[in-house]
Amino acid sequence: MKAAVIVFPGSNCDHDMIHTLSTLAGMDAYTVWHREHDLGSPDRVIIPGGFSFGDYLRTGALGSRSGIMQEVIRFANAGGPVLGICNGFQVLCESGLLPGALLQNRSRKFLSRFLQVRVEQAETPFTNAYEEGDCIRCPVAHFEGNYFARTDVVKKLEDQGQVVFRYVSPEGERDDESEEINPNGSIHSIAGICNEAKNVVGLMPHPERASEDIVGSIGNSSGFRMFSSW
Repeated sequence: MKAAVIVFPGSNCDHDMIHTLSTLAGMDAYTVWHREHDLGSPDRVIIPGGFSFGDYLRTGALGSRSGIMQEVIRFANAGGPVLGICNGFQVLCESGLLPGALLQNRSRKFLSRFLQVRVEQAETPFTNAYEEGDCIRCPVAHFEGNYFARTDVVKKLEDQGQVVFRYVSPEGERDDESEEINPNGSIHSIAGICNEAKNVVGLMPHPERASEDIVGSIGNSSGFRMFSSW
């Protein structure tokens, strides 16, 4: 299994991702610089977190216009599995591969903490080792993680099973207005979504940072199944 990890100026989670994919999951994982125009025939494409191009203009906007993204779009449109985490999710929205946008957190502050997310859609290449209702305890680290889309778009996402992850309490309960459970203020507590074909997935939390027991009792390895079932 080959996985291409896209790297932009300002990416800072690419090493975490390579470690998770290669050392923990045993894949052939390699980086692809944003100026390149060849993905290298991967089975999966991952856009990791960070601050591509310093988040100038808008988060993910400049990254979405890099040369390699045209190849990522072609790969996705041909059915190839693509995963975007944190800044990668922002890039996917800016590129048009996923609907909606990531706005500033409701607190207008950078948010860095562990949160609980519930798997809402298990029929994607990245969640098929989970069952709907399973929960992952993993960290978020973002200033613009407040998912927003028009009312009709959100309804379509809900109706078509495109909400993949949702922020919930430790007991697995949703509370959109709770700053403890849904601190960035995402509409419908949405933590991650997929496209209609379900081969493109984006989420704000970092499962790669909760993929081995060394993380400790907060997250342990609850995020590892996103990378071990491909």
